Amino acid sequence: MRIRVIGAPIDLGADRRGVDIGPRAIRYAGLIDQLQRLGHSVNDVGNINIPLPENQPTGNPRLKYLEPITKLAEELSGTVSDALEAEEFPLILGGDHSMALGSISGVARVHKNVGVIWVDAHADFNVEETTPSGNIHGMILAALAGLGDQNLVNVGGWSPKIDKNKIVIIGARDLDTGEQKLLREHNIHVFTMSDIDRRGISYVMQQAIEIAGADNGPIHLSLDLDSLDPREAPGVGTPVRGGLSYREAHFAMEMIAECQRMVSMDVVEVNSILDRENTTAQLAVELTLSALGKKIL
Repeated sequence: MRIRVIGAPIDLGADRRGVDIGPRAIRYAGLIDQLQRLGHSVNDVGNINIPLPENQPTGNPRLKYLEPITKLAEELSGTVSDALEAEEFPLILGGDHSMALGSISGVARVHKNVGVIWVDAHADFNVEETTPSGNIHGMILAALAGLGDQNLVNVGGWSPKIDKNKIVIIGARDLDTGEQKLLREHNIHVFTMSDIDRRGISYVMQQAIEIAGADNGPIHLSLDLDSLDPREAPGVGTPVRGGLSYREAHFAMEMIAECQRMVSMDVVEVNSILDRENTTAQLAVELTLSALGKKIL
């Protein structure tokens, strides 16, 4: 596989600093070399330029940093589309999860029927009226589905980017009240940690792949490291106890690789300030390798 690595060190979508160092930390943990050892060709194009929050107006407190986030989403969308049109697999390193507005918009421009597997402790399905914080990283999946502020929804000039029936959230365990209502109203497929406890990660991933990849369609994987339990991934901005185990996360990635339908991938929310000895960045590399074909035997 020809892989294009794109860094998106954005931290405008969240309250805590540190995720802007995520792409550097993941690269430092050996991502490029290890992808090459797997037999992939890697084109690392560096990072898109992200302005510092201190130099940007916060704007509407219920839609913080809306203008710079949408501007960056437009840029990243074009970069991702260019990679796909060059027949390269876009691997986008965050940064907070607001970067997925750009990455998935870019994928959807090329793959009109793309489904999304969103592995995250949070659903990121808030809108301006439901958000308790105003942080846009918690609104991205809703915006991609055509819900919320029109500046977010219409990035790239069209909406929705993804069919609600082809969205699958895995590992959810921290959902806001208004967000829960929206998820139910729009029949979004959500596999909570309780579902994983009850049915097992194999069943959940099999269902997720069938839903997101319906009719043999392409799949985008968006992996937030806070989907794992904080004991495994301490370096995240919004840790929530009771997450995926190390083996559950690896097995989920292995199943994604085996389905051979993934066309693009995000790896987000590695916060180096909160990490211990780059543990979470190293885990991000390991899980990326599993998603891109590394096997035990």
